[in-house]
Amino acid sequence: MILSLKPTPEDYDGLDGCNEYLTVSKPDLLEGIQRSFYEAGCDAVDSATFGANRVVFAEYDIEDRVREINRLAAEQVGRVRDEFSTPEWPRYSLGTMGPGTKLPSLGHIDYDELVESYREQARGLIEGGIDVLKVETCQDLLQTKAALGAIEDVFAEMETRLPVIASVTIETTGTMLLGSDIACALTTLEALDTVDVIGINCATGPEQMVEHVRHLAQNSRRPVFIGPNAGLPEIREGETCYPLTPEAFARYQRIFVEELGTSIAAGCCGTTPEHFEAAIAQVGRPRPKPRPETIEAACSSLYTSVPFEQDTSFLVVGERMNATGSRAFRDLLLEEDPEGVVALAREQA
Repeated sequence: MILSLKPTPEDYDGLDGCNEYLTVSKPDLLEGIQRSFYEAGCDAVDSATFGANRVVFAEYDIEDRVREINRLAAEQVGRVRDEFSTPEWPRYSLGTMGPGTKLPSLGHIDYDELVESYREQARGLIEGGIDVLKVETCQDLLQTKAALGAIEDVFAEMETRLPVIASVTIETTGTMLLGSDIACALTTLEALDTVDVIGINCATGPEQMVEHVRHLAQNSRRPVFIGPNAGLPEIREGETCYPLTPEAFARYQRIFVEELGTSIAAGCCGTTPEHFEAAIAQVGRPRPKPRPETIEAACSSLYTSVPFEQDTSFLVVGERMNATGSRAFRDLLLEEDPEGVVALAREQA
């Protein structure tokens, strides 16, 4: 939406590409975008803080303004929210916190440094009166845990608590950027009390998300948030475009809500007020379906989830692989035939 308005280098005060700085240099531009989404019927709209953390701001030499800009951005979206919010139809502001540009699992940044970067951002958003914190477009579960741990620290420090959305990004490969599948992400996030809503956003359009959404909807005890892009990006005449029409976007959101049982219909790259107008017209505001009360006990690595299973008997492995109980095994040993031993073992595998 920002790029569609074609801001000039002067609008950025020389910090070309730092969209978050428009909160300071061109607040009317951002407020106009946020207003258009509330006018379309959205219940909640993002602050312009996706990259407003110390790691990103250091690339523009404005890292000393992280807390200030997050506070201003929260106040800004809050002012627009208040234009539309009523007791009969309350509206909300979302404090978005993106992954930054350095991932701890790849050794780009020290974990403690990343946690402090997120603490600073969370403080500013809360001071500015944000309603919900949204950790989104998560590409690395260690980065996700750093953000959520920072938020929990700030809640304790400021003696407050807000709802928290944690949303991972599943690439076209079927996993997060670091290789974690959706089951692994769910097992990790379900174990964190800070998280109130679990979701998927960005990277693909809704069509590529269907099976991942199905897994979340069937297995998450928490409400499920889905924010697809407006399709897969295409380059047309040198510009990035998102081809999914509002009608197609709305159709998939209706499937997610009515058939799969998601709770929050959202959007990411390329989605416009028109996409949400169409989705609201098709989906309405139904009461969310009940969530599962229990989940399968499991543990996860960085890459996958392993369910805990208990059998009624012990596991027998290679029962006949001993010289006392198996003449065939004994003969192979006496013949010094290792290949035969391996073949016998395979028969019992």
